[in-house]
Amino acid sequence: MNTMHRVIRHTLAATALAATALGAQGASTTLIYCSEGSPEGFDPARYTAGTTFDASSQAIFNRIVQFERGGTRIEPALAERWTISPDGLVYTFNLRKGVKFHTTEWFKPTRELNADDVIFTLDRMINKENAFRKAFPASFEYASDMGLDTNIAKLEKPDALTVRITLKTLDAAFLADLAMDFASIQSAEYADQLLKAGTGNDLNTKPVGTGPFVLKRYDKDAQIRYAAFPAYWAGKPAIDNLIFAITTDSAVRAQKLKAGECHVSAYPKPAEVESMKKDPRIKLLHQPGLNVGYLSLNVTHKPFDNRDVRQAINMAINKQSLMSAVYQGAGTVAVNPIPPTMWSYNKAVKDYEYNPEKAKALLAKAGFPNGFETKLWALPVQRPYNPNGQQTAELIQSDLAKVGIKAQIVKYEWAEYLKRGKAGESDIGMFGWNGDNGDPDNFLAVLLGCAAVGGSNYAQWCDPEFDSLITKAKQTADVAQRTKLYETAQEVVKRQAPWVPLAHSVMYQPMLQNVEGYKLSPFASVQFFGVRLK
Repeated sequence: MNTMHRVIRHTLAATALAATALGAQGASTTLIYCSEGSPEGFDPARYTAGTTFDASSQAIFNRIVQFERGGTRIEPALAERWTISPDGLVYTFNLRKGVKFHTTEWFKPTRELNADDVIFTLDRMINKENAFRKAFPASFEYASDMGLDTNIAKLEKPDALTVRITLKTLDAAFLADLAMDFASIQSAEYADQLLKAGTGNDLNTKPVGTGPFVLKRYDKDAQIRYAAFPAYWAGKPAIDNLIFAITTDSAVRAQKLKAGECHVSAYPKPAEVESMKKDPRIKLLHQPGLNVGYLSLNVTHKPFDNRDVRQAINMAINKQSLMSAVYQGAGTVAVNPIPPTMWSYNKAVKDYEYNPEKAKALLAKAGFPNGFETKLWALPVQRPYNPNGQQTAELIQSDLAKVGIKAQIVKYEWAEYLKRGKAGESDIGMFGWNGDNGDPDNFLAVLLGCAAVGGSNYAQWCDPEFDSLITKAKQTADVAQRTKLYETAQEVVKRQAPWVPLAHSVMYQPMLQNVEGYKLSPFASVQFFGVRLK
């Protein structure tokens, strides 16, 4: 029986999970992670959400290069070495020998990783004429947002274990981009099998990768089960079985952790953090987050096409109140779209003051002396950049009411929320971002660039001045020049106000004391290779 996508009731699944994994397994190497939501799918190239990446790219796949565990340094992965031409346009990757793909119920590989797999992976994302993409259309917004579809000029295979990528223009972030989740390498052989069978959508539901864990079963909104890949090129994981217990309620996750029903838990709320600090059975890792939580103001919807309205909303929201009520000491007020820990952060940019009277005056100037009605989307899941979307929405709703703006709070299931947001349906949308590669381009271009409209640019904002600045920054290798350009770009964002930046949060990762080797990722990804239970 095909158990992929078999939906079962959450409560029954949780009971069975605890009984089989912790009770029956005893001292076995089964690790249970209480995750915050269901993945959108298992094809990383198609998505941008961390929840999806944790369940897919971090467990099942590899990239040709990767970030070191717990850091931002780029290191070899499927490519054991690489060279870059003096002009920065040609990248040559020498692939690792002997890398095996997963053997699953739905696919048995006949060969090891080679250049065909890398070329298929990249070509599918950037080439609309790719045979698999034509047969099974999908959106590859991350590749598009990062400009790969327009900047990769040529993909070549000098030999079976060598890949050469030629760019049209210099891209200072290119190598880091290839270490990101969306660039996870697929099996070209598996894709050919699916293409011939007419079942290409299985690439998203029945994944095959080279990563440390093999997907065994997915019950939507309940659990994901993985087994260690014994032939993993970097060595068999210390964990024999990995289970994601999908638990959307933060309080329930905290209870499960304290009861020993999961070993690691996602995104606790600030109040739960204080309780966990006092529990001797729990250890709590933390570090400043490379993230931002924000409100997008959809400039294609009236009256948000008016800059005075957007600036008025910035003045109407009491960010300090949000810090006290929602973040409770685990965050700082956001001024810019990038966090202050990132290079090129513009300290000279001043935030809009909280001033409801000035906000009313701006609204009157814009032709709305009595305010207007709108919809405010509330974040439906906990994310690193916002511990409580509903509470945040209620506080913002109250602030907006004080200046005459009547905001109806809207909520959708997470995957639907993202889908509708990318389609430009939100008025005021609550979103956020955790950096994926440590480069400012990963925030500014992906979230606010013209190429990202229809993708992660939920404000649908395309400003020629801003876009010119970030494009120039990406096309120079000089960090000092890039810094100046990004600093100016942040000034444009503040002036045009397509967002209300809300907060940068501290990342907390609670786990039981017997979990060893876990490292916090600066990108807020959850990684279980290298983790063991004592």
